[in-house]
Amino acid sequence: QLQASGGGLVQAGGSLRLSCAASGRTFSNYGMGWFRQAPGKEREFVALISGNGGSTYYANSVKGRFTISRDNAENTVYLQMNNLKPEDTAVYYCAASSNLVTSLTAYNYWGQGTQVTVSS
Repeated sequence: QLQASGGGLVQAGGSLRLSCAASGRTFSNYGMGWFRQAPGKEREFVALISGNGGSTYYANSVKGRFTISRDNAENTVYLQMNNLKPEDTAVYYCAASSNLVTSLTAYNYWGQGTQVTVSS
């Protein structure tokens, strides 16, 4: 089970840190991803991190502004979002996969989503 939190309302240029807490003892066996879905749009990939945290990958739209990290001792993955833009407004979801890929279909477990709203 995944529980995302940390969303909110922020002005453009501001920062937020999302958290995703996982239950279970095999958290480090899973790659973790963050995805987002804006109103009227399809859910899209944002960032992923390998089970040991050694590999990360980002969508071009967030590269250089967002940082994904994880704490396996706390069963938690984070998404630090800096220099936020209005186009970052979306519901953000964390997800777990046994594969390190960007495709939504590869993710078996999903959190409930947390709303991020960036005002201009």
